[in-house]
Amino acid sequence: MITSVAPADAPARQRAGLLVVGILLIATNLRAALTSVGPVLDDVRADLGLTATAAGVLTALPLLAFAGFSPVAPLVSRRLGLERTVGLALAVLAAGIVLRSLPVVGAIWAGTVAIGAAIAFFNVLLPSLVKRDFPDRVAQLSGSYSATQSIVAAIASGVAVPIAGQSPAGWRIALGCWVGLTLIAAAFWLPQLGARRPGRDGNGGAEAAIHRSPWRSALGWQITLFMGLQSLVFYVMIAWLPTIEQDHGVAAATAGWHLFVYLTSAVVANLAAPRLMRRLPDQRLVGLLCAVLILIGVGGLLWAPGAVVLWLISAGFGAGMSLVLCLSLFSLRAVDHRQAAALSGMAQSIGYLLAACGPVLIGALRDVSGAWTLPLSVLCALIAMMGGFAFLSGRPRVVG
Repeated sequence: MITSVAPADAPARQRAGLLVVGILLIATNLRAALTSVGPVLDDVRADLGLTATAAGVLTALPLLAFAGFSPVAPLVSRRLGLERTVGLALAVLAAGIVLRSLPVVGAIWAGTVAIGAAIAFFNVLLPSLVKRDFPDRVAQLSGSYSATQSIVAAIASGVAVPIAGQSPAGWRIALGCWVGLTLIAAAFWLPQLGARRPGRDGNGGAEAAIHRSPWRSALGWQITLFMGLQSLVFYVMIAWLPTIEQDHGVAAATAGWHLFVYLTSAVVANLAAPRLMRRLPDQRLVGLLCAVLILIGVGGLLWAPGAVVLWLISAGFGAGMSLVLCLSLFSLRAVDHRQAAALSGMAQSIGYLLAACGPVLIGALRDVSGAWTLPLSVLCALIAMMGGFAFLSGRPRVVG
C-alpha cells in the first residue's frame, strides 16, 4: 500500500514545494523597494527639493496604498483567482519600481503608489495562500517568509548608499535596481498562473454568514490597533533612522548599515518567534515582550544614542517578533479561513492607515521642534500603547 500511494503523493509534494519557493521569492519583494528609500532620503530631498514633511508623505504613501488597496485584494482574487491576482500584482510592482526611478515630473509619486498597491495585495494574499494550502504550517511559513522579506530588506538598506555613489541622482539607480528581484519572482510564478485548485477556497456562504464580523468585535479592533501601531513604529524607523543618525554626525553609509543591523535583528526574531509562541499557552507575554524590546531600543536612541547598535538590536528583535505575532493572530483569533481573511483585511486596511501617519507625524514634529527629542518621546508613548493592545490581542479567544 505504501508503494501505491507514494507515486500519487510525489506530484503533490512537488507542487507544494514549488509553491513554497514561489511564496518565498515573492517575499523578497515585500520590503526592499521600501527600505532602500531611507538611506538615500536626503539625496531624494536635495534632488527634488522636498521638505522633511514632504519626505514623510513620500515614505507614508506606500502605507496609504496598503490601507486603500488591502480591502480590494480579496475582491480581485475571488474574480481572477489567487495565483493570477498575485501575478498581476507582480507586474504592477515591476512597473512601479521603474516608474519611481524615472526623471519625470511626478513619476516618483505615481510609482510609489503603484509599489504600495502591489505590496498591499501581497500582504493580504500570501497569508491566504498559506492558510489555504498549508493550514497546519501557518506559523512556520509565516515566520519563513517574514524572515525572507526581512533579510532582503536589510540588504537593500545596507547597499543603498554604496549603489547610489556620489552622484546627486544616483538614488534613482539605488531604488530602481530592485526591479530585478520582481522579474525573477514573476518568471518563477508563471507556471502558477494556470494552476487550478478546485474546492480549496470553499464556498460555504451560509456558514460564513453566521460568523461575527471583526468590524463589530472588540478583539478585532484590538488586533487592528496592535497591527497599526507596530507597523507605525517599524516604518518610522526605516524612514527616519538614517536621518536621525546623520543629524548626530554619523556618516550616511554607516547609518545605512545601522539600519541593516536593525532589519537583520528582525530576521532572527522572525525565526525565533514561532518557537517561543509554541512554548506558551497564549500570546500575551510574547506581545508584551515585543513592546518592551522596542521601547528599550527607541528609548535608548533618545537617551543614550552613543550605543546605537545595542538599541537597534533590541528594537529590531521586537519588530521582527511583533510582525510574526500579527500574522499569526489573523489565523489564531479566527474561527476559520473566511473569518481570518476578513480579520486580515480589516487589520491591514485600518492598521496601515494608522501606520501611514507615523512618518508624516515624526517628520512634522522634527520640523516644528528642530530636534529629535519630541518625535522620539511621542514614539515611545505610542509603543507603550502598542504593548497594551498586544496584551489584549494575545488572550486565548476568537472573534465571535
